[in-house]
Amino acid sequence: MDADPDGRWKLNSEQAVRYRIHDTVAVVLIDQPPVNALGAAVREGLIAMLHRALADEQAQAILIIGANDRFVAGADIREFGKPRQGPAISDIQKAMERAPKPVICAMDGHALGGGLELALAAHYRIATPRVKLGLPEIQLGLLPGAGGTQRLTRLIGPEAALDLILTGKHIAAPRAAELGIIDHIAEGDLQQAAIAFAKRCVAEGRLGPILIEKADRVIDVDPRIISDVRARNAKKWKGTIAPFKIVDCIEAATRLSPDEGLLFERAAFEACSNDPAHAAMVHLFFAERKAAKVNGISATTRPRSIGSAGIVGAGTMGGGIAMSLAEAGLPVKLLDNTQQALDAGIARIRHNYSLSVDRGSMARAKADAAIAKINPVIGYDHLADVDLVIEAVFETRTIKHDVFRRIDAVARPGAILATNTSALDIDEIASVTRRPQDVIGLHFFSPANVMKLVEVVRGVLASDETVVSAMAFANAIAKVPVLAGNCEGFIGNRILQRYGTEADALLLEGATPWQIDIALKDFGFPMGIYLMRDLAGLDVGWRMRANRIAAGTLDPAAPDYVPLADRLCTAGRFGQKTGAGYYTYAGRTASPDPAVDAMLDQIAAEKNVMRGPIEDEEIVWRILCAMVNEGADIVSEEIAQRASDIDVAYAFGYGFPKYRGGPMFWAEQHGLPAVHDRIAAYAAKYGPRWQPSALLSERAAAGKGWDG
Repeated sequence: MDADPDGRWKLNSEQAVRYRIHDTVAVVLIDQPPVNALGAAVREGLIAMLHRALADEQAQAILIIGANDRFVAGADIREFGKPRQGPAISDIQKAMERAPKPVICAMDGHALGGGLELALAAHYRIATPRVKLGLPEIQLGLLPGAGGTQRLTRLIGPEAALDLILTGKHIAAPRAAELGIIDHIAEGDLQQAAIAFAKRCVAEGRLGPILIEKADRVIDVDPRIISDVRARNAKKWKGTIAPFKIVDCIEAATRLSPDEGLLFERAAFEACSNDPAHAAMVHLFFAERKAAKVNGISATTRPRSIGSAGIVGAGTMGGGIAMSLAEAGLPVKLLDNTQQALDAGIARIRHNYSLSVDRGSMARAKADAAIAKINPVIGYDHLADVDLVIEAVFETRTIKHDVFRRIDAVARPGAILATNTSALDIDEIASVTRRPQDVIGLHFFSPANVMKLVEVVRGVLASDETVVSAMAFANAIAKVPVLAGNCEGFIGNRILQRYGTEADALLLEGATPWQIDIALKDFGFPMGIYLMRDLAGLDVGWRMRANRIAAGTLDPAAPDYVPLADRLCTAGRFGQKTGAGYYTYAGRTASPDPAVDAMLDQIAAEKNVMRGPIEDEEIVWRILCAMVNEGADIVSEEIAQRASDIDVAYAFGYGFPKYRGGPMFWAEQHGLPAVHDRIAAYAAKYGPRWQPSALLSERAAAGKGWDG
């Protein structure tokens, strides 16, 4: 057991990395559960065992392998932002590359990030057929900082390296072998195959190549490969530096010497580490994992097994949900009232898959397999044997109640009954069934087969087992679940309604829809709120407002109510699908419409409001502060379990730029006292809708973050 001079950390490298001789091969085993991350103990153990193997006269070759059917899943993210402890990965890589004995990395499970960078320093790499490889650092606002950009580019060329590193995607063993990353795919026992491979290297006198010195793939590279990538992605990468730095590093690999390239990469990595986007994306990394955990439920509560599902409603949303489930391998019964509706739904699903295949984002075999999992049916009796039923019909209370009575009448005992409602009362829906304990909200986002967020909405009578089952199900179909309590709009749409109200107030005061949209896009949203409304269809919001008016939660006569959307709908302007909404459309191309500004002038005159110019910065602050204040109320009311859950919801469901971490993180970065003071000033100027949240006031006064 070793300790650093200041006693801050301790390493148990003998436990993390073990050593033994197998015939003439030194086997260096990384055994650091759960994922063999390259933390300080592992790095210390690796360097020690490499030196031991180099000095061991019995060892003619060195094999590095991971325990528990996995290699190394990457760096230890818990060390990010902390002083480095123990040896650097580069020290280990130098020892591997310069070893006078063949060094082989044997990979199973995952070899990601620092794990793959470690393997690239070996003379040879062998792997099981199931291994997944990748350099996903861009997802944390970073780049591979342990020679990954340099060694990979020299091994597979700049085009393939750009594709792998900029996307952060995982590739399977066959593709990795095709690219030349893997030298041999091992069938059967990996360690036995790797030892046999190592002994052949010794027998044949093969020491193997040193990738950092490989030059054939980086000579005479067409500079347009680099310039085209920069030009094609400049707008998409706005607000971040990691992708730009990745391109710079790959270009450096084609122009600089190995040592110069490594130094260049290190400087670029440090720049990314100091970029605010990195802190934001690390925050989201941990926040996503926290969001999957349900507070207050016993660890002994186990989720129910869900092996089949039924979906009621074959429209756009129901079809998208069916695609998500089918792609996860679940058989799905897709139900609608008429053959015509079913045929249209299946045709839409087939069309969506054809587009994916044509774009190259999905293999035809995978698309065909998913389609085969979807069984169109008419009649609720077909739902009698499924484990989960998801209702995805019109957002109308009476229709949903009728559907749930029908589902309740046929579903087997223990089946979970879920509604895809975006705002309606879950307890009211559950109350029309004989099993409210089995009813849950599963709010998918459109397009459901693409969007990652699912709000799992818990009613007061939902059992703990139903809640954990719904959360586990969302994870199983590769979605990001966030648990929400039952209130109007839940988490996401409740905040959306609040900042939408503020955006409408800005319109009344003098902004235009296009000015607000441009300001939000400049902040980092993929599109502004009014383009988003037009894309979704204004009639959807019109129906929701009618529901709220009927429920008494919205007063259209209130002084700060802006009836622009209502007047657009009355005029038949439902958005992009009708060629006009807040904008006018030629196909999908939106253009500002002076007639909308004239409508705003008329509404302002009716309300005796003088419109005037508004700065873009004021627009962003008003909208972001509205999000944050409503979010704080949602946390204090326990509608959301924690503030970071709101960040996850907005990053994965509402287009909040991930490189800014979410609205609640944005507020912490600006300082909760500063945000509170701004909101208090708005309250003094604009009235009760800006009453500062009690939670925000408390945290700001204490000078603390959301977690205290």
